[in-house]
Amino acid sequence: MISTILLCLASITIAVYLLAILTDRYFIVSLDEISGRLRLSNDVAGATLMAMGSSAPELAIALIALVKPGGHGDVGIGTIVGSALFNILVITGASALARPLRITWSVVTRDVLVYCASVGLLLWAFADNRIDTGEASIFIAFYAVYVASLLWWSKAQKVGDSGLDEVVEEAIDLTDENKSVTEGLAMLIDRVFHALMGDARTKYVRAFLVSIGLISIISWVLVESGIALANAVGVPPVIVALTILAPGTSVPDMISSIVVAKQGRGGMAVANAVGSNIFDILIGLGLPWLLIIMSGRKYIEVNAEGIAGSTWLLLGSVLVLYVLMWTGRRLGRKEGLVLVGGYFVYVVWMYFGQTV
Repeated sequence: MISTILLCLASITIAVYLLAILTDRYFIVSLDEISGRLRLSNDVAGATLMAMGSSAPELAIALIALVKPGGHGDVGIGTIVGSALFNILVITGASALARPLRITWSVVTRDVLVYCASVGLLLWAFADNRIDTGEASIFIAFYAVYVASLLWWSKAQKVGDSGLDEVVEEAIDLTDENKSVTEGLAMLIDRVFHALMGDARTKYVRAFLVSIGLISIISWVLVESGIALANAVGVPPVIVALTILAPGTSVPDMISSIVVAKQGRGGMAVANAVGSNIFDILIGLGLPWLLIIMSGRKYIEVNAEGIAGSTWLLLGSVLVLYVLMWTGRRLGRKEGLVLVGGYFVYVVWMYFGQTV
């Protein structure tokens, strides 16, 4: 029993470490190059390609969990819901601890309103414990409207093309700094990835396609390890997804947000967390649902009981974040401690106080 638990935890840790390097150094970099070739503005590139890059593990897990026999679709939903909570509470909180965040009020208000609407859609879809074609299509359509509104917003506000490339480069630099801790292992992994994909800046199409395949394989390992760990510990797999897989897959987002927070770009750190959640909910769930239904199913059954409480917490957490930001339009270290502490209380509640 103990050996199984340790093996599962080791597999999850290694998979998360590989995902962090793969997404930051190859997938997101290749997407950055593609967005540049397509001449997308920062708002649109960040909401689409960059969001897809940082949220690729959650998207892959959601799709793999639906395809896997045995009715494990809730593992994918739990990973995305838990990741959204982690993003709001831990990523913004840790960013505030790194450096107090000053907020661009109009941008954060815009994203928070869209995020609240996305959570509302999620609660509405879970109401009958099943997802049909219409509900999945609405999720994707709402995201398309959001991207269209960003296009309009970008033109109206005349937002310059600054910061996106710097975020990508700084995220890579942070990964390089972390290499000093386990330099040999990191260099070996990087050499293997480089041999498979080449330079992500020049071989961006190859890096993009190969990294998608690798992310899918590593995400499959995460799903299998998470289910095995849940069986060994004796808890529902959705609990492991909410509290272990979710924060693990959010590592790339946390790296990027802490980097830009240290640079003094607090609004970007918060927008990264909130914007990633919008993509996770609308595309990370909507797209796999639609693909599976189109493959032959009439609808997808979901067990909302194990996730409903966490879903309502999604709404509550972003409202708490918004209220905290109201104090001087900034998030200080005290507010950061409140947010991070709130997440640890949530994890304890999920394992010891949640009746599933």
